[in-house]
Amino acid sequence: MEALIPVINKLQDVFNTVGADVMQLPQIVVVGTQSSGKSSVLESLVGRDILPRGTGIVTRRPLILQLVHIDTDDCRKTSEENGIDGEEWGKFLHTKNKIYTDFEEIRQEIEAETERISGNNKGISDEPIHLKIFSPHVVNLTLVDLPGITKVPVGDQPRDIEIQIRELILKYISNPNSIILAVTAANTDMATSEALKVAREVDTDGRRTLAVVTKLDLMDAGTDAMDILMGRVIPVKLGIIGVVNRSQLDINQKKLVGDAIRDEYAFLQRKYPSLANRNGTKYLARTLNRLLMHHIRDCLPELKTRINVLAAQYQSLLNSYGEPVDDKSATLLQLITKFAAEYCNTIEGTAKYIETAELCGGARICYIFHETFGRTLESVDPLGGLTTIDVLTAIRNATGPRPALFVPEVSFELLVKRQVKRLEEPSLRCVELVHEEMQRIIQHCSNYSTQELLRFPKLHDAIVEVVTSLLRKRLPVTNEMVHNLVAIELAYINTKHPDFADACGVMNNNIEEQRRNRMRDLPCAVPRDKSLKGPGGHYLSPTEPPAPEGEVAKAAAGCSQSASVSEQADGGTGNWRGMLRKGEEGTAGDRPLNPTPASPQRGHAVNLLDVPVPVSRKLSVREQRDCEVIERLIKSYFLIVRKNIQDSVPKAVMHFLVNHVKDCLQSELVGQLYKTVLLDDLLTESEDMAQRRNEAADMLKALQKASQVIAEIRETHLW
Repeated sequence: MEALIPVINKLQDVFNTVGADVMQLPQIVVVGTQSSGKSSVLESLVGRDILPRGTGIVTRRPLILQLVHIDTDDCRKTSEENGIDGEEWGKFLHTKNKIYTDFEEIRQEIEAETERISGNNKGISDEPIHLKIFSPHVVNLTLVDLPGITKVPVGDQPRDIEIQIRELILKYISNPNSIILAVTAANTDMATSEALKVAREVDTDGRRTLAVVTKLDLMDAGTDAMDILMGRVIPVKLGIIGVVNRSQLDINQKKLVGDAIRDEYAFLQRKYPSLANRNGTKYLARTLNRLLMHHIRDCLPELKTRINVLAAQYQSLLNSYGEPVDDKSATLLQLITKFAAEYCNTIEGTAKYIETAELCGGARICYIFHETFGRTLESVDPLGGLTTIDVLTAIRNATGPRPALFVPEVSFELLVKRQVKRLEEPSLRCVELVHEEMQRIIQHCSNYSTQELLRFPKLHDAIVEVVTSLLRKRLPVTNEMVHNLVAIELAYINTKHPDFADACGVMNNNIEEQRRNRMRDLPCAVPRDKSLKGPGGHYLSPTEPPAPEGEVAKAAAGCSQSASVSEQADGGTGNWRGMLRKGEEGTAGDRPLNPTPASPQRGHAVNLLDVPVPVSRKLSVREQRDCEVIERLIKSYFLIVRKNIQDSVPKAVMHFLVNHVKDCLQSELVGQLYKTVLLDDLLTESEDMAQRRNEAADMLKALQKASQVIAEIRETHLW
């Protein structure tokens, strides 16, 4: 069991060599307020004066102190091999292999190293100083001395010195494998202990907190620490140990630590005889050694798992950095081929790294086609931007100076082309969205799929430029094709389309049904045969079949002819009832909403252009029917064209843009980049890549050594 602490020290050495702080190794962290006696406790454990002393804040950098117990025989042998005069010595990590036998020199080196990083302005730094002490008079321990907790900045200290020290302390005691040594002076109220307060923040159940009460000899006369040491004031699970430190006078008079420990034992026997065997520096050292050994034993399984996980991560990281390039030609061709394959796989959905946060690649292109583009087309109103007045105006303009007997087909074509033209803008926007997604695939492949490209930033930039240029060249071609798809629909209005013919047939049946209903509603005094008399003197049968389906002019003629027949039957000049009904329609149906001014006086010239045109008026029955026919035909044909565009635009985009880029990408990259004159330039690594590769390799070696150390523990049955 005793050999576990040297194992942890060996692990600490392994990770110190690479300057890594990734492992949460078991250690004892000393926490306390400023001038509470933390440094004195550590010196008592070491048995030597090694720490800077003085007033105010003295410890301004974390000091990781490893105490290594060596037998007297081993100590003598090591001293002879290294030419060391003495049985105790120390080594700093930052001075490499230099050995210090003078502990006054060790203290001066700590002061110098502190000022080198933290400066002379009483500021602090979180960069630790590593010191290892070899002695036959110490127990195996790993301790961390931290700056004392302070509240008010002194001198030229930064204003947030309290926050800096607190964050530094929390950084070390948050390690779940650490033991917290909370130091509190006996001449202060235990309930106000800042050390216990900050320890409870990270160790709420107190399973890894040990309290140390210092300055027992400085308590007020008539008082003692009996209740505190017995845990009656504030209980601590791991216990409360009282110690007596050297006073500043003792330090100034160079009182030895060994003499101070003897005086401490005499004081405890005299003042606290019943607790003397459970307090004092020697008992504290044994307790810390025991707690650390048991803590290490409990932490080793988790530590082994963490080492294995980190080793796998660094191995993967080292693989991503790649090996130094030997054959540049083969490496360049391999990287180009891999990027082209990953780009195509991302589109096809077979990439190795699949995005889970958002749609990417081919899935997003599919979403653009069927969700974004499809819903946009469906939201386009077939009659949007087209009013009844526009339809009526188009009908009148298509007839010229002659009154129309039938609804002109030209008006339908004119209006339906205007509506179909509105489908071009969303179609071109669909091309733009797909183009943007294919640009995003480049970045996706660079970040996730081909991390080797990060080694060669110039090659990465060149590949991005080539792919971007290829996409840029295909964009006008694809836009032209989509524009032509809409132009094709505008070039020929196919009124013989089967779907359009079916719609016209349904519409004619509806119109015929409406005409029959009107005939059924005629007054009984008017003979039905006369009401069906046409302008040529022949009679139209109510059951006469409608015009053939699919012909816009004849379909419209059915409406106009029925209206004309009805008007001639009701308002013919040979029928007085018709004349009367025509007069009523003129007064009720065709009356302008805005009355025209009175006729000019006789004898004055009339300028027809000055006659105001009514802004709005009520449409006649025939005009309403004509407009309704045109609107139905426009809607029917627009839906057919929209269906065609919704199907053909994605196909055109896939053929002219997506598939073309997939097919030509690798050949384009090879043709543009695979050139002898570009090899050296393209395969130039970034400046920090070699450094990061070396750091990852060193860390991987350290983790492998740590794994071997833990394996030795299993073999020796120390675990």
